Amino acid sequence: MSDAPQSDGSDVQSHLHYKRVVLKLSGESLADSGGRGISGEESGEIARQIKLAHDTGCQIAIVIGGGNILRGAQFSGSNSMVHEATAHYMGMLATIINSLAMQDALEAHGLQTRVMSAIPTDKIAETFIRRRALRHLNRGRIVILAAGIGNPFVTTDTAAAQRALEIEADVVLKATRVDGVYSDDPEKNPHAVLYESLTYSDVMEKNLRVMDATAIALCSEHKKPIVVFNFKKNGNIVRAISGENVGTWIGAEKKN
Repeated sequence: MSDAPQSDGSDVQSHLHYKRVVLKLSGESLADSGGRGISGEESGEIARQIKLAHDTGCQIAIVIGGGNILRGAQFSGSNSMVHEATAHYMGMLATIINSLAMQDALEAHGLQTRVMSAIPTDKIAETFIRRRALRHLNRGRIVILAAGIGNPFVTTDTAAAQRALEIEADVVLKATRVDGVYSDDPEKNPHAVLYESLTYSDVMEKNLRVMDATAIALCSEHKKPIVVFNFKKNGNIVRAISGENVGTWIGAEKKN
C-alpha cells in the first residue's frame, strides 16, 4: 500500500457541517430490550442509519462500549474474585466483540470498514495507529475504535473524547436512548427538563450524567463540542452530523 499523501477530502466535504466525527455508542445499543447480548436487528438498524450519514460524505469513527456483555465496574468491591484491573481488560475484550459485530453489520450495507484496537489483536483487528486511522478515514472507510485506550480504569466515554482529539474530529456524538441531557432521569421523572445547550461548566457543576468527568474535562480543555442525542429516532444520526438542532449541544459557550 502506498504511503503517498492522500487527499483530505475537503473538496468533496466543503458543504458539510461536520467533516469528521466520533460517534460514541453504548454496548447496550446493540442489544435487544433486555440490554444484554447482541441483536442482529438492532445492529442492522444502527448500521443502516450510519450508512445514511456516511453517504453525506462525512468521515465517521465509532467507539462502542461493552456493557451489553460485561462492565469492569461490576467486579469492583472487596468480595469480587476478579481483580478490578483484570475486569477492565475483560471489558475491553467485550468492546472488541461488539466492534466486530458492528463491522459485519456495516459491511452488509456495502460500507468499507476497519476495526482498530488499542490492544494487539492482529488476527482480527489492526492495532490503533493515529496516522493509519486518518488514512482509512480519508479513503472513505468507517473506522471502529475498540478496546478503549488500552488501559484499565478508563471508560469508553473518555476513549471517545481522546480519540476525537487524536484524529481531529469536529465533534463527539454521544448516542443515547433519550432525547438529550435532562435535569433528571426522564425515565424516572416525567418533569425532568431537556437542555438544548450547556457549557462544560454546567455539566460539571450540575453533576449531569452525560459522560464521565475525565471525558468532559478533555473536551473542555480542547474545546471539543459534544452532541448528546437519541439515536433510536430514525434519521437522528444524519441530523446530528448535519448540525441540526437535535438533542443537547455542549460546548465552551451555550449555543444560540
